[in-house]
Amino acid sequence: MKFPNGLEQLSTDRTVRRVYGEPYQTQDGVTVIPAGEPLGVFVVHGGKASWVPAVDSNRIALIGVITGLLAAVIASLAVLRQPPWPRITITDYR
Repeated sequence: MKFPNGLEQLSTDRTVRRVYGEPYQTQDGVTVIPAGEPLGVFVVHGGKASWVPAVDSNRIALIGVITGLLAAVIASLAVLRQPPWPRITITDYR
């Protein structure tokens, strides 16, 4: 069994860290350090480092709220159309 070519290029030195990529500078002097997992990047600008996540947590929260509201509206419409309690009608009066 032959290993894929990409595995042969990996270093066997255990001191090598592969969590963060090589830092690079943009044209406006900002240093960007990419993370090894797709979680975000560290941005160094003016001597201060800040974390910039790859996903916007506010957008995920907004999608959750809208989904909950939509589920509540659909459930309310279903109950109003056909209530969960039995129909009680008098068909014969004596």
